[in-house]
This record gives sequence, C-alpha cells and structure tokens, in this order.
Amino acid sequence: MLQQSVALGPMGFSIHQLLIGLAFLLALIAGALLGRRHRESVSDTLLTLLIVAFIGARLVFVVRYWSEYDGLLSRLDIRDGGFDIIGGILVGVAYASWVLWRSPRQRFPLTGALVAGGIVWGVTAGSATLIEHQSRPLPDIKLTTRTGAIIDLPQMSRRSQQPIVVNLWASWCPPCIREMPVFEQAQTNETDITFVFVNQGETSSHIDAFMNAYGFSLDNVWLDPRNEVGQATGAHAMPTTLFYDANGHLVNTHFGELSSATLQRGLEHLR
Repeated sequence: MLQQSVALGPMGFSIHQLLIGLAFLLALIAGALLGRRHRESVSDTLLTLLIVAFIGARLVFVVRYWSEYDGLLSRLDIRDGGFDIIGGILVGVAYASWVLWRSPRQRFPLTGALVAGGIVWGVTAGSATLIEHQSRPLPDIKLTTRTGAIIDLPQMSRRSQQPIVVNLWASWCPPCIREMPVFEQAQTNETDITFVFVNQGETSSHIDAFMNAYGFSLDNVWLDPRNEVGQATGAHAMPTTLFYDANGHLVNTHFGELSSATLQRGLEHLR
C-alpha cells in the first residue's frame, strides 16, 4: 500500500505522503479543539513544526549524500524527493520540545495535537507497512523490446541474477526526461545492477525518434503499450522507479524524479 501512488491531475503522491497529510490534518483539528478549550491557539506552532521537520529532513538527506549533488541549486531542488524521515522526526521532536519548554500555555493543546497525529500516523502507516511487507514479485507481464521481441521482467531477472531497477516513463513527461542522464550514468557505473526502462503507452517508432532527438543511449528500453506494469504495481504517476532484489521481490519504490542522490539511496536497499 505504501508503495502505491495516487495521481491528482499532473501531480503524483505516494500513499506514504498522503498518510502524513492526513495525520497532520487531524493534529490540526485536535489542536484547534483543545486550544479553544484552553484559549490558546497552536495551529501556527503546528505549521511551523511541519516546516521545520520538512527542512530538517532535507538537510539531513543532503548531508548524507553530499557528494552526489553537483552544486547548491541541485541540493535545494526538492523535486528529487530526497528526505531523511528519521532526521526530520528528530528535528521536529527537538523543535516541539523547545516550544513546550518555552510556552507553558501551549503544553496541553500542543501535546494533545501531537499525540493525536502520532496515533493516526502510527496506526495507518503501521497497518499499511504490515501489508506491504508481504512479498511483491516482479509483474509477469509480456512486454516488447524496441526490435519487437517478446520479453518479461521475471525472464530478465532469471537471466541476469542481479537486482533490477525498473523505471516507468513516457516521452511527454518532463521529469522522466530530466532524470534520464542520471540513469545513463548509473547503467554504465553500476554493473551489478540491471536497469530496465518500461515505456508506458507509446510506439517503438516514437521512442526511437525521442531517443535520437535527445541523444540518450539506454539499454533495455521496453514497450508497455497498455500500461499494464503501472497498473499491476499501483504506479499511477510518472516517473516511477521500482527496486527489486535479485530474487525479484520489491524492496523500494520512488515516485517522481530521481537525482543521483535518491537513486543511490534506492540502490542501497538492494545491497
């Protein structure tokens, strides 16, 4: 469940992100109700706490993968989804502790709001994680190569006996185009990983023209004309990158654009 995405217009969100939003919304409601009773608003404090935790999660991630970024702008570009959840939680807890110490009037409503949000997050995310821990194998779907040969992902897994990274993409998707140089470099450097690029819904001639226009050189570019892999894996937004171990079991999913840093984080789960 946490590995699935939901598409809202041009944007895609993972179930994980939506559960965080739900927990924060219920924390706001609980804080408003308790704050009204004690005549002390905590909504601004909760919003600030979210922002502080968000920034903290990004900073911790960037520090961990500092060498994977090529400059300040790339480190500030959050489109790659590079966040350290544990780091963000620790920063958020530190900020909340400071507020509780500094503002006695906020202690009861703020504590109640945080407990409510934490319980909602723990129950929903915990239940979803238990479901997700059930093994999810590579989808057994017939695909075609750019030369018209029939192939499938389990067949590739048996042939390579390596972890497999499956990228779902389309030529009309700007984030897909921006991340392709990252995959090009990784496919050259990471010889112990097999990379497969499954195009969603386009023809071989269209893909050839696209690759030639941009000068991309990628191996294992396959066609999925009916978007069956996306449907089977719950990936309803592009780009989506799926990380499978050498036994063909899903171990991680990244929704949205990848940077070199977020790709390395995904590959760490495979080693």
